[in-house]
Amino acid sequence: MLNADSFQFALENTRVIRAPRRRIETFGQTTFRFLLVSELMDCAEEVRIRDGQFCAERPQILTPSFFQQTLAEGFGERAEEFVQWLKQNASELAVLKYGFQFRKTHVSERVVRSPVQEVLDRIGETLEKEEDSLSTVIHGVDEAWEVCLLKFAVDLIQESASQNVDELRRRGFF
Repeated sequence: MLNADSFQFALENTRVIRAPRRRIETFGQTTFRFLLVSELMDCAEEVRIRDGQFCAERPQILTPSFFQQTLAEGFGERAEEFVQWLKQNASELAVLKYGFQFRKTHVSERVVRSPVQEVLDRIGETLEKEEDSLSTVIHGVDEAWEVCLLKFAVDLIQESASQNVDELRRRGFF
């Protein structure tokens, strides 16, 4: 089990080497391919490559009535005041809910003997040739690789949100 220091170390040492060229789709599910490269701690110049997929579900609009129905239950007067404020300011607010499915069944891994930078360069070159707009290369921490992947997912949500909100507004959902 990871401790707080391991989490922090993984978050601080996650680097996106090649970001996907596309963002999370506003209407429909988006499946991203990830190649997460990490150095093995016990072995010099041995690198693990995890190749897999994760799916971003279609963003859902969270309305003030959603908050009223779900968030204010069991809360006191202050929560109700907040829900009322949300209702009054609904036109100025755009809250989206994103969901990810991470299926380990889609993850394969292999270990190669090579300096990590060479591995990252080779993978990047291969993806450039394939012109795959939904693939990402992440350099992370071996033991906490899932934390690295989730950090990437959160960052991707933040990058996609403004485009998703803009598209929803253009189509009259807000």
